[in-house]
Amino acid sequence: MQQQKPDLSFWQIWNMCFGFLGIQFGFALQNGNVSRIFQTLGASVDEIPILWVAAPLTGLIVQPIIGYWSDKTWGKLGRRRPFFLYGAILTTLSLLVMPNSPTLWIAAGVLWIMDASINVTMEPFRALVGDNLNEKQRASGYSMQSFFIGVGAVVASALPWMMTNWFGVSNTAPAGQIPESVKYAFYFGGVILFIAVMWTILKTREYSPTELARFDTPAKQQSTQNSSLKVINFAKGALIFGVMGGVLLSSVATFELEKELYLLAGLLLSFALVQLIAGVLQNKNRIAGGFYQVIYDVFTMPNTMRQLAVVQFFSWFSLFAMWIYTTSAVTSFHYGTTDTTSQAYNNGADWVGVLFAAYNGFAALAAICIPMMVKRIGLKGTHALNLVLGAIALISFLFITDPTLLWLPMVGIGFAWASILSLPYAMLSNSLPSHKMGVFMGIFNFFIVIPQLLAASILGLILRQLFENQPIYALLIGGVSFLLAAVSVLRIKTTIA
Repeated sequence: MQQQKPDLSFWQIWNMCFGFLGIQFGFALQNGNVSRIFQTLGASVDEIPILWVAAPLTGLIVQPIIGYWSDKTWGKLGRRRPFFLYGAILTTLSLLVMPNSPTLWIAAGVLWIMDASINVTMEPFRALVGDNLNEKQRASGYSMQSFFIGVGAVVASALPWMMTNWFGVSNTAPAGQIPESVKYAFYFGGVILFIAVMWTILKTREYSPTELARFDTPAKQQSTQNSSLKVINFAKGALIFGVMGGVLLSSVATFELEKELYLLAGLLLSFALVQLIAGVLQNKNRIAGGFYQVIYDVFTMPNTMRQLAVVQFFSWFSLFAMWIYTTSAVTSFHYGTTDTTSQAYNNGADWVGVLFAAYNGFAALAAICIPMMVKRIGLKGTHALNLVLGAIALISFLFITDPTLLWLPMVGIGFAWASILSLPYAMLSNSLPSHKMGVFMGIFNFFIVIPQLLAASILGLILRQLFENQPIYALLIGGVSFLLAAVSVLRIKTTIA
């Protein structure tokens, strides 16, 4: 017999989401400073996207695996909390190492480890809200996560600037060396991350798998049972993606196209190989393993999830363009320099940190407003409106010439960011069975990662071929992508408001 999950109190939701304060310290320090570290260690502007590929590629692999494992975990720390602990330890260590990287390639390797560690912690946090909250509280729960993300990122993004302007720590260094202000910011962020995640581990309880099964609706249970009877034509997909990848790979080699396209070709060929392996396992009836189960779930995901995938694709393409190009865009377009050792460049880079802090601060405020907006215009209407605000904000970078006024677009970015971090997950979790909450949340990350990998593959090419390698136009492209995401939200066909 189905039971309704009881409402949790404000402070129970607060404790459950508090760990995201720490996760965002790591995430914001990574987003706001890794491009700066790469450039300081010798990377050119057009090399930055390919160096960033480690982050999304790691999420593509790690999140569905962690989701699958956490769905099947139950022990003294519960279902999701063991992964919080292990991920927090590894992320903290990575934050301590990153600003001390002696070479560019070591920094790229540490980014890979750092992002994997953040993903180990973050993916189960998404599933935990779906586990512990009933449908009417999930929008509030994910908005609470957005609030902590905003608050944490305000401080974390501004830490290098604060170290310089409040504590007198130098924000410049000899060529090839990371400024002390960046190093101290990473050290502080690592400590805060670990403390915040431990708070959630110690202050939150979880429902057992047996309890969660009683909360599932009959429709969700029946949907899962029916999906297990399907036979997937993996061979057809493997052929299509294999041919596409092969043609692209040979074209890049034959016509000496940009090297970033090798990444795109590799992704297509890898997906073809994955489908080929899944097809062999299906034919041999070896379908009990985790690899097959995850790939199978990709092809049998709920309809709501398929519709939201398009929204996520365009949303995260925009975000990735913003994260990897804002520093170079602002320093070159608004401060007029590409010299990483100059005072102007470092002042501009610090100002970008403040701007990132500002949009996260506005996101924290937006997280308070979003539940009220949802009550008035629904989940879809609210999310579409916020994405339009983000589009206007990114496009305005091209028209605002005074860098001191760039905080104004951060209002729109903040509302878009808070909405992206909450409303798609609220819509998604309402359509998922409890025993697959983790793996589907992990698979949902594909539609965050794939657009980032695509951006890393083609943004540099687009800027070189169409915009004379001026990074400011990456933000314009991001604004257009936000508009496409807003249109996609309104096209979702679901019973959810």
